[in-house]
Amino acid sequence: MTLLRRWLGRFMPATPEERLAALWSFAYFFTLLAGYYVLRPLRDQMAIAGGLRALPWTVTAIFLTLLVAQPIYGALVARLPRAKFIPIVYHFFTLNLLVFWLVLTLGIGTVHVARIFFIWVGVFNLFAVAVFWSFMADLFNSEQGKRLFGFIGAGGTAGGLLGPSITIALSVPLGPTNLLLVAALFLELAVFCVYMLERTTRHRGGPQRDTRQLGGGAFAAVPQLIRSPYLIGVAGWVSLLSFCATILYLQQAHIVAATVKGAGAQTRVFASIDLAVGILTLATQTFATAQLLKRISTGAAAAALPAVYVVGFAALSVAPTLAAVMITQIAQRWAHFAIANPARQVFYTVLGREEKYKAKNLIDVVVYRGSDAVYTWVYDSLQVLGLKLAGIALVALPVSAGWLALSLALGRSQESRAAQLEPAAMPGE
Repeated sequence: MTLLRRWLGRFMPATPEERLAALWSFAYFFTLLAGYYVLRPLRDQMAIAGGLRALPWTVTAIFLTLLVAQPIYGALVARLPRAKFIPIVYHFFTLNLLVFWLVLTLGIGTVHVARIFFIWVGVFNLFAVAVFWSFMADLFNSEQGKRLFGFIGAGGTAGGLLGPSITIALSVPLGPTNLLLVAALFLELAVFCVYMLERTTRHRGGPQRDTRQLGGGAFAAVPQLIRSPYLIGVAGWVSLLSFCATILYLQQAHIVAATVKGAGAQTRVFASIDLAVGILTLATQTFATAQLLKRISTGAAAAALPAVYVVGFAALSVAPTLAAVMITQIAQRWAHFAIANPARQVFYTVLGREEKYKAKNLIDVVVYRGSDAVYTWVYDSLQVLGLKLAGIALVALPVSAGWLALSLALGRSQESRAAQLEPAAMPGE
């Protein structure tokens, strides 16, 4: 038994009171991302069915949809405790999937439905994950987050590996449309994990339990963001993440299209990147993330991602080759999922409860997707100005360096806030 506890402690550095909540959180993220990754290949196929020329406008449509959805979500959060509004959000998305399944099964307006589905997945992905991490930031304090968010994030990584495997195995015998039902099942399993998590918070010494309504208005997130330099900094961090990721993604698309011929060979390149990222991320989250966050500052962990981009864009400015873009893509996605994202979620643990669900959702959903839309057009504008791939990488280099400096500054601010909060709000009290 002692040996088993030591083994569990290495992979999941939790106290006995935290352990059950951490396991349910792992399962929650596992089922949530397994469902999403079942949908991702369907989204990509429907993007083709909806017409590739419509993609830039589709990204903009996702952003506009989020602008409408954000205040509706804010009103829901204001009126209900988290134990009620979180399941409602996921039940709503499950209902949407059932409607898509019915319409596609009946063959009604396939092209238009494909475009709507692409937009819906873009909205669902950000909302579902943002709600998850808001819940985690509410359950766990800063110190707990540093120890546990890596392990919990590994649940999402494992789900991200299972989802495509299910799609590969079942897309032919079941048909792509019926995979929507599989994704809906995973979503409902995620809701079950939410219920079980709420039950575990009754134990003293574990995660924090709170059944109060958050209150405030539907649009409270906007003034919360504007009034807080700290939140503005976090929003800037997320926007710069979008900038660098968008530039690199579009460079990858151009380099692969120019150097790799044939849809099968191109798909193999993308699949190789996904596989390498999944294996590296899962190994790091399981064995190293908690130790890294304990030994280095939150800011340094968050700065790991822009540091990778600095090196990657420098390399691409000299040699914009397939090998360079693949290595950079693998390295940045690994650093993001395994190190920087757990650190970014710790940034939110020092906020008030209303900010964790409203301002956080505004930043992680609307600011992020709005930045995607803006930077896609920025990339096109740089090409219109005559910049080649190397020149665009050179433009992105100082931006990623500024992002690194912002990461360190946010880390110092987060640690200062955490030091003020810890004596007054110990876990379970």
